[in-house]
Amino acid sequence: MRDMEEDKGRGIRRPVDHMRHHRENGWDYRGRAIYHFTLPVEERYPLFGVLDGESPETAFVRLNPYGRRVCQMLCGLAQFYEGKGYALKVLAQKVMPDHVHLVIQVLAPLPQSIGTVVRGFKSGCTKVYKEMYGSGENATGMDGKERANGTGVDAPAHFARIFERRGSVWQQDAAYYHERILHAPGQLRRMIDYVKDNPRRLWIKSRHPELFRLHRRTEVAGLSFTSMGNHFLLDWPDHQVVEISRNTTEKEVQEQLQKILAAAENGTVTYTAAISKGEQLIARTLREEGYPLVVLLNDGFPKEGSPHERYYKPGGVYFEACSRGQLLLLEPDEQSFLDADIQAAVEETLRRKAEARHYAYTPIPVTSQRYRFVALNEMAKRIP
Repeated sequence: MRDMEEDKGRGIRRPVDHMRHHRENGWDYRGRAIYHFTLPVEERYPLFGVLDGESPETAFVRLNPYGRRVCQMLCGLAQFYEGKGYALKVLAQKVMPDHVHLVIQVLAPLPQSIGTVVRGFKSGCTKVYKEMYGSGENATGMDGKERANGTGVDAPAHFARIFERRGSVWQQDAAYYHERILHAPGQLRRMIDYVKDNPRRLWIKSRHPELFRLHRRTEVAGLSFTSMGNHFLLDWPDHQVVEISRNTTEKEVQEQLQKILAAAENGTVTYTAAISKGEQLIARTLREEGYPLVVLLNDGFPKEGSPHERYYKPGGVYFEACSRGQLLLLEPDEQSFLDADIQAAVEETLRRKAEARHYAYTPIPVTSQRYRFVALNEMAKRIP
C-alpha cells in the first residue's frame, strides 16, 4: 500500500510506498532499528476474517479461528524469539482480512537479520493453516455455521486451490516481505496510528469505492493523467491555480492565502502542485477548511501493472479528503510532460525567471525535476 508522508525539510505530503520489494543498500538488517512490515495473503484472499462495524468509528476486523491464531502468533513473536537470542519489541500489529501489519523494534544486534524473524513467522502461519485445514483440494475449511455467522471464510472452495499451487498462505514475492525502515522523526507515531487506523480506512474505502478507484488515462484539456478522487471537480465552472515562488515573502503568502480562501468560499476549486512552501501552506489550509482541491503529482501512483496497483489508497490527510469528496489527485502521463504546448510554456516561464534574475537562460531536460515541477503548474493553468 502506498501512503503519504511528510518530506523532511520541505513539509510537502508525498506518496511513499509501504510495500517496497527492494532492500536498502548498505543497511545492516541485524542492527538496532524500527521496521514496518506488510504481509499480504496470496491473491489478497480474505483468509483471516471479515470487516465489521456500523460506522468508520466502530469498524473492526472480526477474525475467524485462523485469524485469531495468526494474531496470537504476532503477539507472542518477541517472546518466542527471545529464547533464540533476538531482542525484539512489537510496537503495533494488526491482522486485516487479507494482510498483516507489524511494527517491530530491534533492541539489540541480532544473531541473524530481521528477515529471519519475518520468514519464520510466515512459515509458522503456513504450518498452522495446514494443521487447521489440511492442504490441497481436500482442505476442510470452516463449517457452514461459522460462514453463516460471518465469522469465517470459505477456505476450501477457492483458497484451497491457491494453497495447493503455492504451498504458502502468503503472496509470492522474491523478497519474502514488504518493509519500511522508520528513519525520520515522527515516522513511528504516524506509522502506529496508520496501523491501528486500518479498519476505519478499509470501512470508508469499501463504502465509497468510486472515490478510491485508480483511473488510468483520464483525459483533461488534451492531456492524459492517472487520477483518483472526486472527478466532478473537473467540471466545476470556476477554478484558480496556486503558483507561488520560493522567494515569496511570508507576508505576500498570507495575502495570497486570504484571496484564495475568499474565492474558495465562493465555490472556486483550487489547483496546485504544492511544491513551494507557500503552495504547501495554502493547500494544507484549504484541505483543513474543507474546500475542494485538485493536486497535481509528479510521481504519486503505483506503476501500471504493478502488484500494488489494485490495492492502492492515499494515506493520511489525503485519504480523509478523498473520503469526503473534497480531493482529486492527478498524475500526468509521460506523454503529457512531452506535450509541445506544455514544453513551450515551461520554456517561456523559465526564460522569464532567468531574465528577472539577470541570468542567462539555459534549456533544461524534460526529465529533470525542475522541468517537471514547472510543467505541473503549466498543466494546471491549461485545465479550463
